[in-house]
Amino acid sequence: MSEATSAIPVTDPFALFEEWFGEAKASEPNDPNAMALATANADGMPSVRMVLLKGHGSQWGKGGGFVFYTNAESRKGEEIRANMRASLLFHWKSLRRQIRIEGPLTEVTSEQADAYFHSRPRVSQIGSAASDQSRPLADRQVYLDRVAALEERYPEGDIPRPPHWTGFLLTPLAIEFWRDREFRLHDRRRFTRASASEAWSNTLLYP
Repeated sequence: MSEATSAIPVTDPFALFEEWFGEAKASEPNDPNAMALATANADGMPSVRMVLLKGHGSQWGKGGGFVFYTNAESRKGEEIRANMRASLLFHWKSLRRQIRIEGPLTEVTSEQADAYFHSRPRVSQIGSAASDQSRPLADRQVYLDRVAALEERYPEGDIPRPPHWTGFLLTPLAIEFWRDREFRLHDRRRFTRASASEAWSNTLLYP
């Protein structure tokens, strides 16, 4: 039988995220910052894809948050514009843990988007600038030709950030921590708050 007490402490959920994320960075073989991002369009049709966490913590905006970047003209970008709410899911198989996060989205500043865009490898900057993300592509060579044209146009230095390439901050109103236990008697604790300025409450959940 699994232990009678929860292994998920009652604490600041940002601090607990930081602890688990630190352990994931030490144990996951690839991309411990990978997370599933679920969005929905104006009609409520959901979609989900993997993105990378590029900023997090209590210092991000009022109430703290989690940051990712994208082409705002992509499918997910259009869905975000239509419905500024999203959910995130981290699954660290090596640790047998998950974290689910839900809340509203706000766009980062142009200065923040510039800083992250130009921190990326130059080829990644070019690849993003050349891509009409999520749009139909007749042949892969068309995309590679656009990459080559940008490399020729900007032979050195940073590439100008396209105005539609930006980032979003998810301010959490719910953070749920999940730990695997024997015989599927899993351990779950959910932290919630009504707004970014209010204190967290928490409860255990049945697995």
